Amino acid sequence: MSTLVLDDVTVSRGAGPVISNVSLTLEQGRVTALVGPNGAGKTSLLDGISGIVPISGGRILVDGESIERLTRVARARRGIVHIEQGRAVFPSLTVRENLSLTARTPLAMEAALTRFPELEKRVDSPTALLSGGEQQMVVLARAFAATPRFLLIDEMSLGLAPVVFMRLLPIVEEIAASGVGVLLVEQFTHLALSLAEEALVVASGHVSYRGTSAGLRDDPGLLHRAYLGGAASVIE
Repeated sequence: MSTLVLDDVTVSRGAGPVISNVSLTLEQGRVTALVGPNGAGKTSLLDGISGIVPISGGRILVDGESIERLTRVARARRGIVHIEQGRAVFPSLTVRENLSLTARTPLAMEAALTRFPELEKRVDSPTALLSGGEQQMVVLARAFAATPRFLLIDEMSLGLAPVVFMRLLPIVEEIAASGVGVLLVEQFTHLALSLAEEALVVASGHVSYRGTSAGLRDDPGLLHRAYLGGAASVIE
């Protein structure tokens, strides 16, 4: 089984580190939730993993191979796909044309459309005419068409009504079940924890909890302490 491993990773922006000493193992076929207060460094960590920004400490390994010196494109070729915040679609292009930007083969394109039957019906429509939820489906489908091994999702719910976001969660679960390791950053903490098996909470730039999602779901006090940055809540 392939793994993406962060070993004591630190990401800095400007004057200093925004998130420090993060270690985790992301396995194919599993969802890990990364949650915490706004400004805790979650987005910066994903940016460091995918190569948008360089990490300032630690190591990132895929199947034991160190990749932190590789470019973003080279990391993508190793199967790391990053869905950034916001619905980054090309509105003047059709759904099919959006997917063709990442689909490596016609088979990958068809597999993506099969997984998103709502899009299959509108494959030749400009994405500008789609609803916000459908546009987010295009973003997910485009990521799936790239045949990821590891999928980093940053605030998929941004700008969406909770009821629309809840329609997308089973799709993320299906993508993971197909053998993709998913690292999910999400503002709707309890929904993210309901989907994930493992969880990390980051607060003030440090990991304040590492363990099972169930442990946080079943203990509101533990979740509260983790959000406040209580170091005693860390589980190795």
